[in-house]
Amino acid sequence: MAGCTPAIPSSMSASSPSSRSSRSPRKTRDTLAPDLATEAGGFDPHLPDVDYGVLDNLIGYAIRRAQIRLHEDFVRSLAPWNITPPRFSALVLISRNPDLKLTDLARIMGIARSGAVLLVDALEEMKLVARRPAENDRRAFSLVLTAAGRRTLEAAIEAVCDHDARMAQALSEQERQTLRRLLARLA
Repeated sequence: MAGCTPAIPSSMSASSPSSRSSRSPRKTRDTLAPDLATEAGGFDPHLPDVDYGVLDNLIGYAIRRAQIRLHEDFVRSLAPWNITPPRFSALVLISRNPDLKLTDLARIMGIARSGAVLLVDALEEMKLVARRPAENDRRAFSLVLTAAGRRTLEAAIEAVCDHDARMAQALSEQERQTLRRLLARLA
């Protein structure tokens, strides 16, 4: 997908828990919805015979319905690595920002420092992230990806790019750019 570029150095090798050679055929907007909605626990964003009233006219409600569908597919895409959306974001940010400290990660992600501690602790337990003494501050630690973290992130990025392309396949490239621009304005 255009716009989905590697977030880590290209010199790293991929590591995948399963074969990624089989790709599902592209689906149109009409065939995509029933597949996701019928999966166990899948969210159907618009049930027949339900009057949604004013909800159908609310931008926030439409965004939330889309977000639920995107989130469900994202989680399924990264399930083989046990990578959640916050873990993926943290791995990308750590990989792209040398000497990143835990307090910086919390600020960038918009979470409490205590939440960032739990997030980094989980990534450290998974052997994906390590704390190293910060170069310019003896009291602080910088976050770095381990070798396993770099391999896992490379595979996860491939899965996320596949997910993003799959979820946006009903939109043209121009529509995707417009959607990103409009969402940025709302944010």
